[in-house]
Amino acid sequence: MSEYLLEMKGISKEFPGVKALQNVDFQLKAGEIHALLGENGAGKSTLIKVLGGIYIAEAGEILIDGRHVDINSVNAARDNGISIIHQELVQVPHMTVAENIFLGREPMGKFGVDNRTMIKESQKMLDRFDLGINAASEIYDLSIAQQQMVEIVKAISFNCRILVMDEPTSSISDREVSQLFDIMRNLAAQGVGIIYISHKMSELNEVCDRVTVLRDGTYVGTFVVAETTKDQLIAQMVGRELDQYYTRDHVKNTEVVLKCEHIDDGKKHHKRVSDVSFEVRKGEIVGFAGLVGAGRSETMQCLFGLTRGSTGTVTLNGEKLNIKTPVDAMKYGISLVPENRKVEGLYHIQSVSFNSTIEVLHEFINNLVVNTKREREITQEFIDKMHTKTPSHEQAVTNLSGGNQQKVMIGRWLATKPKILILDEPTRGVDVGAKAEIYEIMNELTKQGVSIIMISSELPEIINMADRVYVMYDGRITGCIDYEDVSQESIMKLATLEADQTHSGAAGDLNRQEAKNHA
Repeated sequence: MSEYLLEMKGISKEFPGVKALQNVDFQLKAGEIHALLGENGAGKSTLIKVLGGIYIAEAGEILIDGRHVDINSVNAARDNGISIIHQELVQVPHMTVAENIFLGREPMGKFGVDNRTMIKESQKMLDRFDLGINAASEIYDLSIAQQQMVEIVKAISFNCRILVMDEPTSSISDREVSQLFDIMRNLAAQGVGIIYISHKMSELNEVCDRVTVLRDGTYVGTFVVAETTKDQLIAQMVGRELDQYYTRDHVKNTEVVLKCEHIDDGKKHHKRVSDVSFEVRKGEIVGFAGLVGAGRSETMQCLFGLTRGSTGTVTLNGEKLNIKTPVDAMKYGISLVPENRKVEGLYHIQSVSFNSTIEVLHEFINNLVVNTKREREITQEFIDKMHTKTPSHEQAVTNLSGGNQQKVMIGRWLATKPKILILDEPTRGVDVGAKAEIYEIMNELTKQGVSIIMISSELPEIINMADRVYVMYDGRITGCIDYEDVSQESIMKLATLEADQTHSGAAGDLNRQEAKNHA
């Protein structure tokens, strides 16, 4: 009997212009939670897709329990007990939880699908992990975290022995992360081997046994988590020591450029933004913190003209703005990089060039005549500025890694030369090296006078990068904290309304008494 549940030996995979994997090894023990680390483009997703039968490797072999197996399709992977929960969940939103769990293998009765049996069996599996999810409810009505739990239950229903989880904590709260880790430990205790992909280094010590690092499509090494430091792992990932992770030259008391007063989403039901007021100063980074569902993204959608019927007053450099659509916002020099790059941000089948220049067509198209030289110049400018890894301008964005997709999207909005740049979760799903580069770019933009509004669920990012932090709870601002006073504790008190008084910073527009009343 082999020591390893899974062995991947000498795996190589090429795409046009890219050697995605070069002679990569990976080993997983039964009952082990094994992290897979690497920068965006290091080959993590490609390796997992080879394991899952989505890609066929040009070289190498896969062994399970020491036996060679041919995984040449998704069904072959499933037959070998391999299940993958992708970062972008693939579910049918208007079908029930039970229907999603049994999709494609529904239990049949005399008159078609046996819904009663399907719901009963699904509920039994959900209750096994005490998830509090109704098997008859629609996937659409569940939170992202609950949808991920359903994917885990679906994977287990196939009697999976090898479970791959790709960035499972990127969109869920700390409480939900804790629940997810409990389930992972439970599965590992039952002998399931778990491959865990995450860019959150802090999670490794909490839940992982070993970690394998990839760099530029090659195998770097495998390490015991308890015997390895975060800095050592980062150096292995990027091939060098990171001199500076957070780059920020803080500013204070510059002139106010943007003033938002009494922003409201105008909704009678399911209200997410209620009477929000804040201001942004020249060349500063204003952080927006809060728990998932606090209303941060929704506030910026109101500001950007995405929410029909929203109300409030927006003033830029003393001029009152009339923003009804995103086109209006862009005309005033306001740009928004959205949270969900897959759904809201990118044209996936289009090229890097198309995605980089789509918002600035006027710069190289005149009377239907396309200046291709200028188009190439703009594309290359932001490839260079964002340090984007792509084999060519014409590479389809969908073929880039998640971090490089994020860089293309940020570059696109930088091309509009914004006065106010709104970044919603700018480093979600981005590796440590790319994060450091994005922070450096943000800092450089503020030196050029650009003002940045940054929404982030990563408190270290907020604490180290923001000059001031507004905290939201239940659609309202509960406080504003200057960078000298900001801490994880001060943010969480306001984010959970445990504070007995509101912190105030440079902004004078906060209704402090209202925040106290809510506290």
